[in-house]
Amino acid sequence: MNLANKITIVRIGLIPLFMAAFSQYPVGSIENLGFVNHLEQYGVYWAVAIFILAAATDKLDGYIARKYNQVTNLGKLLDPLADKLLVTCALILMVQHQMIPSWIAVVIIGREVMVSYIRILAAAKGVALAADKHGKIKLVLQVVAIVAVLLGNFPFTLITSFPVDFTIMIAAVVMTVYSGYKYVKNNHRALQLEI
Repeated sequence: MNLANKITIVRIGLIPLFMAAFSQYPVGSIENLGFVNHLEQYGVYWAVAIFILAAATDKLDGYIARKYNQVTNLGKLLDPLADKLLVTCALILMVQHQMIPSWIAVVIIGREVMVSYIRILAAAKGVALAADKHGKIKLVLQVVAIVAVLLGNFPFTLITSFPVDFTIMIAAVVMTVYSGYKYVKNNHRALQLEI
């Protein structure tokens, strides 16, 4: 396994840490465990830091794969899968914490399931489909929106009361739907899908 794929595996490994930092813990355990008490107070900040680190490794593994000619079919499958798992976990936890409406998570996760299904069909035909530019823009918007919502619209609250975080999230939803449409349109011929 090459370095780029190892970095992708590390990104997947950061997801449980993100979930642990962002999760709510039983009230009784807070009094007995200092670490859990720390997570109860500062967990969201740890979660944001882990989320940003995991998202940043997406650029790193892609750069290494291209620079050192380490682009593989495994990497083409693992890289977007890692992104989808990270974003999906974040959205589910945010719905659980009532930070975003559930329909946002349903739309974004639904698109990711559809694209994953297309990738599985492609893999069965021996074709590895890489992410396109629309998918990359979509991911950047999703990451920025998730971080902004997790931080409660900070640092935008320093200059305005306008819900910039929710606005970016809506933009991410729109781009998610559009990129899903473009992905299906661009790849249906190769898979012989009727659209």
